[in-house]
Amino acid sequence: MTAGGRGDPPAISRRIAPGDAQMAVTYLKKARKTALSESASAREVAERMLAKIAQGREEAVRAYARELDGWSGPIVVAPEEIERRSAEVPEQVKADIREAIANVRRFAEAQRASIRDIEIESTPGVTLGQKLVPCKVAGCYVPTGRYAHIASAYMSVVTAKTAGVDKVVACSTPYRGGGIHPYVLYAMHQAGADIILTLGGVQAIASMAYGLFTGHAADILVGPGNKFVAEAKRLLYGQVGIDVFAGPSEIAILADETADADLVAADLVGQAEHGHESPAWLITSSETLAHSVIARVPELIQSLPPRARDAAAAAWGDYGEVILCKTREEMAAVADAYAPEHLEVHCADLPWWLEQLSNYGSLFLGEETTVAYGDKASGPNHILPTKFAARYSAGLSVHKFLKPLTWQKMTREASCEIGALSARISRLEGMEAHARTADIRLARYRPGHNVDLGQPVLD
Repeated sequence: MTAGGRGDPPAISRRIAPGDAQMAVTYLKKARKTALSESASAREVAERMLAKIAQGREEAVRAYARELDGWSGPIVVAPEEIERRSAEVPEQVKADIREAIANVRRFAEAQRASIRDIEIESTPGVTLGQKLVPCKVAGCYVPTGRYAHIASAYMSVVTAKTAGVDKVVACSTPYRGGGIHPYVLYAMHQAGADIILTLGGVQAIASMAYGLFTGHAADILVGPGNKFVAEAKRLLYGQVGIDVFAGPSEIAILADETADADLVAADLVGQAEHGHESPAWLITSSETLAHSVIARVPELIQSLPPRARDAAAAAWGDYGEVILCKTREEMAAVADAYAPEHLEVHCADLPWWLEQLSNYGSLFLGEETTVAYGDKASGPNHILPTKFAARYSAGLSVHKFLKPLTWQKMTREASCEIGALSARISRLEGMEAHARTADIRLARYRPGHNVDLGQPVLD
């Protein structure tokens, strides 16, 4: 089968085919659009803006801030401004943000503890090691457009600081003509951001990458954003590292006959609220459940406030899918082919699904948990891969900010042993200069040796 409307790579049907027989799944609802097709125009805009900013630097950024966000105030948020705006935040909101930050930090600390420096003696006299070194500067983007994404502030900043990043620069869009939303600003500050910039969109990504306004060029850029932000990060990749190739938020739900249709429908709508291009997919073995969800989703969308209703209605209409499978094995195969950002399992035998599934950004097992919990407060990071990237990449974690750098040292005896082997292999490859770096050491450390160093390269 071909994953409807997603612009699938040619191999996708092979990935979900059991043996040589292609599965016969049924689409009870199929997407009208593909999120992949929305990237081209955004890439052109981002490329043009990055070129102007690369040439015009800070003045070009200020011009974009005025034009696109109506912001002509200071770019760097001063400590006294953070204090003044934080005073606007109610105490219960502060307490909630601090509690969520603590949950994210605990999980990030556990991730950091799970990886360590190593040192081994692989053969006598050969010592090899791994040293985990954090990036020096991280740029964390926190979107504020349709919604004030408070959680995105601590998801990125806390994780970077827990990894040991020395300097974290955080950016967020001016909110409705003013500065950064006070709740977002408070969350950024509490999470540990060292420098905060009032900037959004491509201009924010470029400023962090080039070190504008701060003098600290980012080694890595992280954080969710709209399609222009995603394309700017993609275009800058290589000059800087990035977290994931991200697109609109996605949800897939696996549901069997034991699932509650109201909960399934609510969770689909909950993620469709993100925006007009957010896919929501139901993969089920129960036709009865499928029709119940199809009937229930529009009712739930209509009950939303206007802003969320507009986004969810467009997302479900254009990108929503309901896929009927015959077996749970087929359901798991379809889910792995879609590689969704968020994957919920509303099925019996949860351990089987945990063992079977392999392509997802984050997994939510059982009806008791839902994507919103992970998005906001439970602990695992909500900055996750989309557009098939979960086939090869995980979401944001302390690992993204850490470089597992290798090192080695040898005794002279070991150098001779490894050197002879390296010389022979180098000459087999035709790389004489490589081989001679071993030759000179054997001549020095083991004069008069009678060691086979391979046949010299003559051409």
